[in-house]
Amino acid sequence: MNDDDRTRALLHALDRLPGPHHLEHPDGFDRSAARLRATALRDRLTRDFGRPCGLDEGIQDASFSFRVDVPAEAPGAGLLLAVRLSNYGDLAAVTTPAPDTHDDLDDAVRDGALSAADRVRITAALSGLGYRLVPQRLLRRRYDGATWLAAEDHATWWTRFFDHL
Repeated sequence: MNDDDRTRALLHALDRLPGPHHLEHPDGFDRSAARLRATALRDRLTRDFGRPCGLDEGIQDASFSFRVDVPAEAPGAGLLLAVRLSNYGDLAAVTTPAPDTHDDLDDAVRDGALSAADRVRITAALSGLGYRLVPQRLLRRRYDGATWLAAEDHATWWTRFFDHL
């Protein structure tokens, strides 16, 4: 089983966790603990990039509660980067200004939307705090999971774990 297969299996397993019908989080989601980790990620990226990073914690009606923004002045490519933190299974997704154009962070580096050094900074910070980075190519796939979202024509795995519902 390769990394993509393991990640898809994880997405399907997390999708089946018991939780409210609104799908914003699984039963037992600890928002306070998630906030502490999101703050630690913001602080780590602020240190690693040498610029203050922002933490958006006012997100509602979504399957993610926090977004860490790396200002455009900080990364080598000069583009805003955002890290969304899902309410499910320690999942994280990194977006560039045009997230649908890159399959993963390696593709973003090849395209010049992210420098190789910044890729290392972000992946090391996420890994160090126990997050699992999910590539965009998997999140753009049509949602075929176990919830009512499967009946929505436009739903993707991004919708399920990283978007407003």
